[in-house]
Amino acid sequence: MATAAERGGPFGRNDREARNWMRASAPGIAFRCRPAESSPLGSSPPTPRARPNPHKRWLLVACIVLAACAGAASLGNGLYIYAKARVAQVLLHSAWIETQATGGAIKPWPWADTHPVARLKAPSQDADLLVLAGASGRTLAFGPGHLDGSAAPGDAGNAVITGHRDTHFRFVGRLVPGDPLAVERADGSQRHFAVRRIYVADFRELNIPRDTRVPTLTLVTCYPFDAINPGGPLRYVVVAEAT
Repeated sequence: MATAAERGGPFGRNDREARNWMRASAPGIAFRCRPAESSPLGSSPPTPRARPNPHKRWLLVACIVLAACAGAASLGNGLYIYAKARVAQVLLHSAWIETQATGGAIKPWPWADTHPVARLKAPSQDADLLVLAGASGRTLAFGPGHLDGSAAPGDAGNAVITGHRDTHFRFVGRLVPGDPLAVERADGSQRHFAVRRIYVADFRELNIPRDTRVPTLTLVTCYPFDAINPGGPLRYVVVAEAT
């Protein structure tokens, strides 16, 4: 039997022959070692991490800035419209006070193409509005308008007043028969009315009488009140008669 030295020597850690035993062994005896995992032969090279694209980053930042600017502009525009409406109401009431004091047609601002002609109140809806001369789009932006050619509010005949359904005349949709209305005129006198009839009609078939047996107040606005697109053919009509 061969001695340990004949088989390649002892397995001492510091023995050169022991460390070279696998290399010196006969074919078929030596073991094939698997490459270490750190070896390039034992695993695929690590995939390099993609670097962030600076152009995409700047594009994202630009989109965020543009969105913020658009939001600020929209908010600013809304605040401007609100402030404009509030200032307009102050000027309109000031013009109405002067109208009652002087009896003249006082414009709320020098370039205005309208003036207040009456004050409309709906106590059940907590509504108190100045009625302006004319029913043009520019006039209706500031308040309900008195239709030219119809009777003056509170006078004999039928006074027709129109307004936007989503602003000044939104309360009209909550009126019911029997609700009181009041009209204050330029001379300081008041005329009281009560709602008698409410109906919906196509404006192409709308027949509002000019002359009535008793002083009448007819309020007209677009319908339906929750319509997304304005300018539909239907009109919501409230007819009130003097009491």
